[in-house]
Amino acid sequence: KPDRVRYVDYAYERGGTANLFMLFAPLEGWRLVERFEWHYTPKHGSWLDMAETELSVLSRQCLNRRIGDKENLEAEVKAWQAYRNKHNAKADWHFSNQTARVKLKHLYPAI
Repeated sequence: KPDRVRYVDYAYERGGTANLFMLFAPLEGWRLVERFEWHYTPKHGSWLDMAETELSVLSRQCLNRRIGDKENLEAEVKAWQAYRNKHNAKADWHFSNQTARVKLKHLYPAI
């Protein structure tokens, strides 16, 4: 049984921890808040972009041909995944943090 539960919330507007206090008594709500490890994804520049990119690579490198049955499909995807992991495939980001703040200024809050 894990001590903490990691929770990734991609829709920050849902209210996060406040919902637990609306649903449960204060002590139980606080116990649950402490049990979770909360992670919020950015409102802009979605984390789904990373998943989309990886699925695109999978599609181009592995799924660009007919694969006759489920077993072969699973074997091909596992082999592709093992290769990517073994060779530490990385995303090639086009922006440094500083460059992104200039080019994507409209996405960053004014401080």
